[in-house]
Amino acid sequence: MSRIGKRLITIPQNVKVDCSKNLVTVEGPKGKLSQSIDESIKIDIQDNEISVSRSSDNKRFRALHGLYRSLIQNMIVGVSEGFKKDLAIEGVGYKAQLKGKMIVLDLGFSHQIEFTPPEGVTVTVTAPTAITVEGIDKQAVGQVAANIRKFRKPEPYKGKGIRYVGEYIRRKQGKKVG
Repeated sequence: MSRIGKRLITIPQNVKVDCSKNLVTVEGPKGKLSQSIDESIKIDIQDNEISVSRSSDNKRFRALHGLYRSLIQNMIVGVSEGFKKDLAIEGVGYKAQLKGKMIVLDLGFSHQIEFTPPEGVTVTVTAPTAITVEGIDKQAVGQVAANIRKFRKPEPYKGKGIRYVGEYIRRKQGKKVG
């Protein structure tokens, strides 16, 4: 049995979960998410708790068991609390600014980079060197943060670039004279 898959999911009071056939819909104060589920996975909702079970011990079904339990848990957390990723910009002259919904980045290139986040994800610039990505879909928030980081990854010599807050960048020494 999957260690993750056999855990029960607790439903908060302000969240409504509906499971019909192969579709799980979660609705909460921040929004609504839905996820299609494989036929081999069964979802049981009882007394504000969700249990996920599988039809057989086939290797594929064991893999899907923990996956769908995690996806449902992330949907519940997303519609009740939301997800957030913080990015930090480091480097002389590197900065970000918001123009409407679009974010404009100055990252040492000969041109500015303009990035428009997809629907459902909010990008805010809290300081010229700090960006916050928020939303209810964990996968979308992580992907947008990774796309912004990809514009100028942190380099190992001076550490210039865009990094996640709290991310450790392994530094290299550079040239030795002598």
